[in-house]
Amino acid sequence: MSDLAASDLAKIYPAPTPRVVAKARPAIDAHAKKFIGMSPFCVLATSGSDGSVDASPRGGNPGFIHVAGPNLLLMPDRSGNNRIDSFRNIVEGSGFLQLIFFVPGIDETLRVGGKGAVSVDPELMASMIEFGKPPRAVLRIDVREAYFHCGKALMRSKLWTTERVERSVMPSIGEVIHDQTGLGERESQAVIYERYKTQL
Repeated sequence: MSDLAASDLAKIYPAPTPRVVAKARPAIDAHAKKFIGMSPFCVLATSGSDGSVDASPRGGNPGFIHVAGPNLLLMPDRSGNNRIDSFRNIVEGSGFLQLIFFVPGIDETLRVGGKGAVSVDPELMASMIEFGKPPRAVLRIDVREAYFHCGKALMRSKLWTTERVERSVMPSIGEVIHDQTGLGERESQAVIYERYKTQL
C-alpha cells in the first residue's frame, strides 16, 4: 500500500461546495466576534523556520483573546512551561498561524488564520490583566481568514456530553513526569505546583 499523491486526492474527495468556500471570510464579523467573546479555550498552531510544527492549548476567562478590530486579535500569554515553542516559531519563522476556538456546549468551532507578532508594550500588557497579573507578552494577530467549522468532529466525539472519564484511570501529571524523567514524585509535584501557582 502506497501513500497518496496530490493527484490522487481529487479521486477520493469531491470539490467543496460554493457555500463551503464562501464561508471563509477575510475578517472577524459579528458572529465570529461573539464566538471569540464566549470562548475560554483555543488551540494555537504555528510552524517554525525548520518546517517543524507546534499546536499549543491556550485558555482563560471567556473572551480572554481580545477582538481589537476586524483584522486584529490580541492574545495575552500567561505563565507556562517556558518552552515558548509557539513564540519561537512566530519570531523565527514566517509568523503564519492558525487558531481554533472552542465554546463549551457548542459543537461548531471557529478557525482563524493570520500572521502573528509578539509584543511587550507596557500599556498593552497593563490593559490585559487577568488572575491579578499582566501577561508576560501579547501576541498580535493580523487576521487574514476566519470561518466557522461544522460540528461533526465534536458531535462524533461527544465532547460536551456529561459522560466523563474518571480521573483515577490516568496517573497524575506528577506520576507521569516521574515515570518519564526519573524525577521523584514529590519533586515532580513541587515543580507542577510552583508552575500553577505563578500562573494563577
